[in-house]
Amino acid sequence: MRNRIKFGLTKSVLFGQPNLPHENIFTLNSKTIIIGGGLSGLLIGYRLKQLGVPFILLEARNRIGGRIYTKLTSNNTPVEMGATWFGNQHKQLKKLLKELKLDYFEQFIEGTSFFQPLSTAPSNAITLPSQAPSYRISGGTSAIIKALKKLVGEENIMLNEAVQHINFENNTVTTTSNKKYEAQRVILALPPKLWSTTIHFSPALPKKIKDTALHTHTWMETSIKVSLTYKAPFWRNNDQSGVLFSNVGPITEFYDHSNADFDKYALCGFVNAGFSKLDFTELKELILAQITSVFGSEAQKYSSYDIVDWNKETYTATKNQVPLYPHQNNGNEIYRTTFYDNRLFISSSEVASAYSGYMEGAVISSNEIIEKIKALIE
Repeated sequence: MRNRIKFGLTKSVLFGQPNLPHENIFTLNSKTIIIGGGLSGLLIGYRLKQLGVPFILLEARNRIGGRIYTKLTSNNTPVEMGATWFGNQHKQLKKLLKELKLDYFEQFIEGTSFFQPLSTAPSNAITLPSQAPSYRISGGTSAIIKALKKLVGEENIMLNEAVQHINFENNTVTTTSNKKYEAQRVILALPPKLWSTTIHFSPALPKKIKDTALHTHTWMETSIKVSLTYKAPFWRNNDQSGVLFSNVGPITEFYDHSNADFDKYALCGFVNAGFSKLDFTELKELILAQITSVFGSEAQKYSSYDIVDWNKETYTATKNQVPLYPHQNNGNEIYRTTFYDNRLFISSSEVASAYSGYMEGAVISSNEIIEKIKALIE
C-alpha cells in the first residue's frame, strides 16, 4: 500500500493546543482504520485483507499484541505475562489456531499442589480434583500475534500512534504525534473504558454509549503477573505440580510454566492486586519468601525473575470513576450497535456477545465486526 503524504498549513486547534505548522495528513487510500493492535484488531485486519478492503491499523504501543504478551527471558524461556489459557469451550479460538496452523498443549497440573488458607498456618499439600483441561499455545500465546502480523502485513501497521481525536465531520483520525489519517470507517479494537477516557469524538458520542463504556471493566487491568525461570523443573522432580493457591499472598495463583518441548522451565502466576502499592523490590522479597516457604529452598535458585503490573500499563488500564466488579458491562448489547451512520464499530474482548473478557471473546467480537462490514460492502 502506497502512502500519499500531504503537507500543509493549518490553524485548527485540538484540545486547546495548536497543531504544528506542518501537519502530516496520511491519505492511505484506506477505507478503514483499526485502532488497537491486540488480538481483536489484528484478526479484523486479517479478515479485511481477505475481503480486499484497504485498511490501516494504529497501535499506541511500540509492540503489537496488547494484553497478549509472551516475554522471552534472559535464558530464552517464553513466559506469559498476559493472556495464557483457553479451554475446549473456546471453539472459535481453537478454529483460528487450526487456520493459522498453531499447536497447543495441555497445562501440566500433575502431582502435589499447595493451598495457603491462613498467614498463621503452613501451606497444605492437596490433590487437585479431576477437571476440564486448560491449554496453552505452543511457542507462547504471542505465536498467534506473530502469525496474524505476518498475514496483516507490516506495511499496514503503524506503531507508536496513540489516537487522541476521531472526527466524523471530516473523516479523520488524529494521533498524539499530530498525524492525521483519513478513512471512511473506524473500528475501535481496544477496551471501552480506555477509548472513552483517552479519545475525543466529534461529534460527541451518544451519552448512553459513553456512560456504558466508562462503567465497563477492562480485563487484566487489575492483574499482576510474575514469573521465575529455572535450569531444572525441581517441582516436577519432587512430584509436585507447581500449583499454588493462596489466601495470604502476595501470590494468589501459581502454575508450572514449562514450554511445550519441555526444555525450558518456569513457574508463573498472579499476584494480589493490593500489592501494587509496593515497589517491585519490596514485592520481590515477599514473593521469594512465599514460594520458598511453599516449595523449599530450591525456589530461590531462579535464573530470571519478571513481573508486569497491568494496572500501570498506560495503554491498558485507566482509573475507574466508580468501583467496578469483574466483567461489569462486558458483552453489553449496546456494543453491537454501530454509530455515526455505520462509520464507527466497536470491538475487543470486553464487548463480545459471548466469552467476553477472554481470548475467545476477542475472536468472537472480531468475527461479528467482519460480518457487519461484509453486509455493508456487498
